[in-house]
Amino acid sequence: MRELIEFIAKSLVSNPEAVKITESDEESRKVFKLEVAPEDKGKVIGRQGRVAHAIRVLLRVAAVKEGARASLEIV
Repeated sequence: MRELIEFIAKSLVSNPEAVKITESDEESRKVFKLEVAPEDKGKVIGRQGRVAHAIRVLLRVAAVKEGARASLEIV
């Protein structure tokens, strides 16, 4: 799941070296925190959050496939 988020984020941003993903376990789910350069944050979020929503949907599908629950926070 981490690789999926990293691939998508690096494909979207202008500065792929600044992409950082941290993973933590909260209750019964994994929480991924995505950090990008300030100038790339808009590209990852998208208009009205559409890109962020699409990334979260893909993450949920990958998590269900592995029998887990996951969420994404963009920091």
